[in-house]
Amino acid sequence: MEVPPTLALASVSKSFGAVRALHEVSLQLFAGEAHALAGENGAGKSTLVKILAGVHRPDGGQIVLDGEPVRWNGPADAQRAGVAVIYQEPTLFPDLSVAENIFMGRRPRLRFGRIDRRTTNAEAAKLFTRLGVTLDPGQPARGLSIADQQLVEIAKALSGDARVLIMDEPTAALSGNEVARLFSVVTALREHGCAVLFISHRLDEIFTLCQRVTILRDGAWVASEPAAALTPEDLVRRMVGRDLSTLYPRRETVPGEVALTVERLTREGVFTDVSFQVRRGEIVALAGLVGAGRTEVARAIFGIDRWDAGTVRVDGRRLPPASPSAAMAAGLALVPEDRRQQGLVMEMSIERNIGLTGLAALRRGPVISRTAERDRARDWAIRLQLKFARLTDAVNVLSGGNQQKVVLAKWLATEPAVLIVDEPTRGIDVGTKAEVHRLLSELAGRGIAILMISSDLPEVLGMADRVLVMHEGRLAAEIPREAATEESVMSAATGRTAA
Repeated sequence: MEVPPTLALASVSKSFGAVRALHEVSLQLFAGEAHALAGENGAGKSTLVKILAGVHRPDGGQIVLDGEPVRWNGPADAQRAGVAVIYQEPTLFPDLSVAENIFMGRRPRLRFGRIDRRTTNAEAAKLFTRLGVTLDPGQPARGLSIADQQLVEIAKALSGDARVLIMDEPTAALSGNEVARLFSVVTALREHGCAVLFISHRLDEIFTLCQRVTILRDGAWVASEPAAALTPEDLVRRMVGRDLSTLYPRRETVPGEVALTVERLTREGVFTDVSFQVRRGEIVALAGLVGAGRTEVARAIFGIDRWDAGTVRVDGRRLPPASPSAAMAAGLALVPEDRRQQGLVMEMSIERNIGLTGLAALRRGPVISRTAERDRARDWAIRLQLKFARLTDAVNVLSGGNQQKVVLAKWLATEPAVLIVDEPTRGIDVGTKAEVHRLLSELAGRGIAILMISSDLPEVLGMADRVLVMHEGRLAAEIPREAATEESVMSAATGRTAA
């Protein structure tokens, strides 16, 4: 007799007004199996997760639990059925302990209603032992890394007898070691009979962790197949409906004059004696492991952080330290790693975000011209193939890839000589990655000097004319494109070669 899936969706549809988010999508999650949900931004993954979690009610189709149709009236119903969601950014109570967060609302009590802290801590410790990790149940949640916060959320789910664990982009903010630890936890969960739904834009993680893959495109089901039966190329083709042989469309350009010169830049305790140049029409990648100092160097160059020694020049013009306004005036632009916190005002409109870097040019007398602002935004929206309903919509309604395009538009509108992009494709789908890569290649072809910071090694090797590798705050190697390989870059990043 065939065992039914623990949780399933049968021909589920969901619309929001005139927008069709899901159309007759089916999905089956089995005990002891990690199942990947793949698709571009806007494919319907988030809507599907919210239906499984009881946040949205489907317009059509059924949710099926242990072979029986169920109807959930809210997240509490889903939680009681054993469905738990682990989001990319956990939401713990920072002033409570790890154990108190795990058992929030369900803490063991002594006589007269007093909380039994000893039992609470002991039960939390048992959960961490079950997961195969070491974490102090009594320590405050404040100060925990994102990876440890996720473990607390997973332990909280297990304490509530979760049978289905949904993990939505859980590795986006984790280091390599933290990802490996999370994967070992997922393996332990599977061995205990938990069904895991894993959502990630990182294809290598899908093939490492998952046994089956369901692919969505434009809100519709495309395929559900064993991961072992697919290649990365197959998966990409199903996700975007086309081949992506041009994922890294680097144009051959002849570098021009030196646009950015960094000489012996030092910030005590962070990075030391960093020197390099970037020429017009050139893409230079700054690679290295997490914590090597790459982002810190970019922030110092742009003037966000003060440096202690060294010089920065743009087209020969020396920049003062700690002055972003001087950097912008000289032709520098910085697209930060965290677009939501540092690159955008999320509640502000698309057109207003794009106009923020050019308010002086948009001014007509004492006020900002709404017409000029809108024309500027519309021009860049067309040029970057931005997908939106209205330019007056808040930027927080856009997908991650389109938010990244708004950040790029904001800075490209300043017509920079040098563009610094920090993790330009983090958290966006493979189709949008190809669009961002195309854009960077076109910008280099127009003579802009590009300094690209990336932890995505295929992106570094596919896009860069030269690779600068940092290790523990120092420039460890400079590798020309023809000599750059995964082995040569990682060797320098781990300190096994000298500059």
